[in-house]
Amino acid sequence: MEDSLSRTLSALADPTRRAILARLALGEASVSALAEPFGISQPAISRHLKVLEAAGLIEAGQAAQSRPRRLKTEALDAVVEWMTRFRDVWTDSFDQLDDYLKTEAQAGREKE
Repeated sequence: MEDSLSRTLSALADPTRRAILARLALGEASVSALAEPFGISQPAISRHLKVLEAAGLIEAGQAAQSRPRRLKTEALDAVVEWMTRFRDVWTDSFDQLDDYLKTEAQAGREKE
């Protein structure tokens, strides 16, 4: 069973899907408008949209006969939180390494 963070990261792993999200960040768009820059078939773009919808990154609206898609930013919150934890761990680790290297360099100069 796949958790929501894994679904989100998997959806973000594809450059076409990331480009779709970038376009939707500008505002909602129809499926045909989303497909246009990629030169791929309607079924192919629909598969990408299904993956993004399953990950909770987009949702379909209702406008007359069309179902324009729009961005849902809440799904990205979990990714940001997860990445922030790791950024903090790495930052702390690099700060400790920097302190250690400065101490070693100072000790080396004192021995000379």
